Amino acid sequence: MGHVTDSTAPATQSRTGSPANADPPHGPAGPRTSSSSSYSKRFRRTYGTSRRSGGLAALLLLPAAVVVFGLVTYPVLRTVWLSFNRVLSPMPTAPSEFVGFKNFINAFTDSDLIAATGHTIYFTLVSTAAEIVLGVLLGQLMAQKLRFRWLLRAAILLPWALPTVVSASMWRYLLNADYGPINALLTQLGIIGSYRSWLGTPTSAMNMIIIADVWKNTSIAAFFVLAGLAVIPNELREAASVDGAGAVRRFFSITLPLLRPVIMVVLVLRTIEAFKVFDIVYVMTRGGPSNGTQTVAVYAYQTAFSNQNFGYGSAIALLIVVVVLLLAVAYIRMLSTGGTADGGR
Repeated sequence: MGHVTDSTAPATQSRTGSPANADPPHGPAGPRTSSSSSYSKRFRRTYGTSRRSGGLAALLLLPAAVVVFGLVTYPVLRTVWLSFNRVLSPMPTAPSEFVGFKNFINAFTDSDLIAATGHTIYFTLVSTAAEIVLGVLLGQLMAQKLRFRWLLRAAILLPWALPTVVSASMWRYLLNADYGPINALLTQLGIIGSYRSWLGTPTSAMNMIIIADVWKNTSIAAFFVLAGLAVIPNELREAASVDGAGAVRRFFSITLPLLRPVIMVVLVLRTIEAFKVFDIVYVMTRGGPSNGTQTVAVYAYQTAFSNQNFGYGSAIALLIVVVVLLLAVAYIRMLSTGGTADGGR
C-alpha cells in the first residue's frame, strides 16, 4: 500500500520541521523594525521642527546680540586691551605701545589715586551709613497707618525717581555761593551771618555731595525696609506689648533683628553704588576744589579723557571693577552665612 499522509498530523509542524508559529527568519526584530522606523521618522520630524524654531529664535535674537556686543562686550574687551598699552588717543587707529602690567603697578604708587581712594572710602562709609539709618526710620514711618500715607510714600519716592544729573544740578543751584536759596534761607533765619561757598572748600564740598546723595538714595533703602516690615508678623509685636515691652525695646528686640537680611541687601547695593560714584560728583564739583572731592571713578575719567592717557585710565577702571567684585563676593558670603545662621536657629 502507498504511504498515506495522516491528515491529523499536527498543523504546527512545517515541512522544514519548524513550528508554524515560530518567529520569521529575521526573528523578533521584524515587527520592531517598523516601530523603530516610525520612531525615527517622528524624531527627525520633531528634531527638524526644533532646529527650524531654534534658527528662527537665533535670527530674532541677532539684533539684540549685536547691540549687546557693541555696547558691552566690545568696550570691555577694548578697555582690557588699553590697560596693557600706552595709548594717548581715543581713536582705534591710534599708535600704541605695549607696557604689560606697568599701568597697574603705577596705580599702586600714584599719590593722586591714593588720595582719590581715600575720598571714595569716606563718601562710601558716610553716605551708606546715613542712608541705612534714615531708610529704617522712614520705612517705619511709612508703615504706620496714617491718613495720607500714599502721599507720604509718593513724596519719599520722588527724589529717587529724579535722574542723578537733574538732582545734582538742583543741589548745585541750591548751594550756589551768590544766589543759592539755602544761603538766603539760613541768612534770613539768622543761622549764618553771610553767604557761604558751600562747594568752595574740599571738606565742605564733600559733605554737601554726601547730603545730596543721601537725599536722593535714602528712599530706596526706605522702601526696602517697608517691604521687610510687611512680612514681620504683628503677633510678635503684640506679644511683646503684652509682656510690657515699649516701642523702643520692641524695635531693637524684634523689628531690627528681623530686618537684618533686608538691611544687608541695602548695604550691598548702596556700598557698591557709592564706591563707583561718578555722576553726582562730576556734575556738582568736577572733583574740585583742589581735587578734594575727586573719587576713583572721576579720577579714572579725567586721566583718560582730560589727560588723554587712555591706557592708565583703563587700568584704573579695571581696578575699580575688581574692587566692586570683591565687595560683592564678600557681601554675598556674609548674606549666605547670615541666612544659614538664621536657618539654624
